[in-house]
Amino acid sequence: MSSDLEPLDKAKEAVEEAKERKHMAPVSLTIAILAVFVAIVSLLGHRAHTEEILMQNRATDAWGYYQAKNISHSTLEGMDQALDALGNTNAERAQEVHKHFRDEIDKYGKQREGLKAKADEFEAEVKLASRRADRFDLGEVFLEIALVITSITLLTDNRKYWYCGIILAVVGVVAAGSGLLVH
Repeated sequence: MSSDLEPLDKAKEAVEEAKERKHMAPVSLTIAILAVFVAIVSLLGHRAHTEEILMQNRATDAWGYYQAKNISHSTLEGMDQALDALGNTNAERAQEVHKHFRDEIDKYGKQREGLKAKADEFEAEVKLASRRADRFDLGEVFLEIALVITSITLLTDNRKYWYCGIILAVVGVVAAGSGLLVH
């Protein structure tokens, strides 16, 4: 019969201990709030890294398209120069082909300029997303450290750890918040 009452006795002991440690309630609340901040900042960091990867893919695609246009441009210039060098017995037909090549060369030349600018723009967006993600990562690190240090307060009953955890949490929130301001 004593084994049936054992869980009840343990529960009573836990209630008594909780009554004695009411001064630790703010610490427990702080830990819960820090855990929420860690989750939010972690999510923001993951999203920023995803954006960084997507921007990098767009930049890579833009550079690939630019290279394709550049190759076409160079190939047409080479063919045009070959026609000039060979000379054709049918001068009128050679002029038509020559004009067609010149038109295509001009078209690809203009397209290259726009594509290069777009690829550069995507690369700038990659750098921006990277800086934003780095800030979120830094904020997450400080918040996780703050969470751990604040938890030590529950083990030691020493509020110095709680105050230290709060300071680190503020640093983490500021670092993560700065990620939202990066433009």
